[in-house]
Amino acid sequence: MNDHPDRPAADRLSLSEPDLELPQAQARAGIQSVEVGFGLLQALAASSGPLMLRDLAAAAGMSAAKAHRYLVSFQRLELVTQDPASTRYDLGPAALKLGLASLSRLDSVKLARQRLALLQAQIGQTVALAVWGNQGPTMVHWEESSQAITVNLRLGDVMPLLSSATGLCFAAFMARHQAGSAPTAQLTRLLQQELAQIQKRPRAGLPRDMNEVRLALSAVRERGMARVVDTLLPGVAGFCAPVFDADGHLALGMVALGSLANFDPAWDGPVATALALAAAQLSSDLGYAGV
Repeated sequence: MNDHPDRPAADRLSLSEPDLELPQAQARAGIQSVEVGFGLLQALAASSGPLMLRDLAAAAGMSAAKAHRYLVSFQRLELVTQDPASTRYDLGPAALKLGLASLSRLDSVKLARQRLALLQAQIGQTVALAVWGNQGPTMVHWEESSQAITVNLRLGDVMPLLSSATGLCFAAFMARHQAGSAPTAQLTRLLQQELAQIQKRPRAGLPRDMNEVRLALSAVRERGMARVVDTLLPGVAGFCAPVFDADGHLALGMVALGSLANFDPAWDGPVATALALAAAQLSSDLGYAGV
């Protein structure tokens, strides 16, 4: 017997049962209008500044009238604001709160570790993560390749700044937005110490003075990543790509290395290309806008 004949069937379902009662496709259908309206927020986020209604609508791929209806609701929710003088639309305080909340919960190393296994499977080479520690760039995670490679490195090892791809990457990018800060002073001191050691025992391919150091680091920045071949270890090549956070600071380095017998060291090869894309995607996920 129906205990509540005057109530719709959907309302009579137990709170724990709706997904069991609905077809799978229907349960996953979502609300299309929310997805459509979100295009306006995406367009504002991608824009360099506030937009007129017609430009915002065009960027989101909808008519101005349709966009305006969504924007009225977004303004009520403070996701969007409109300047009374210019009538331009921009992201509102609620959007800022959501963004800051998301950023505060991001763990760059944890997120990178989740991506590293996929990268290793894609390129078939050993991959690793490094962060800046008390003494310099420090290895914090490995995903080893099944291909034999002799690497006498361990987690926690500090990489040299001028003879490893990891060190060159950190030296080139870490101080980019940190002029005059403590990390920059520490980096300069470590570079000078390492350079002094190289000058005592010169090695081919390594800088001999600070001018050559600056040229080497400039070349890394122009390439967007660092590479060493036969420098840190005989017969081994490696790349390190920078990952930036929302403030444009270097968060970590993504590393790929392997034996020259089966590792492609070309700048446009599959290893470098896949590593660069993975690092760029992770930077984007951490809030980096590429400025």
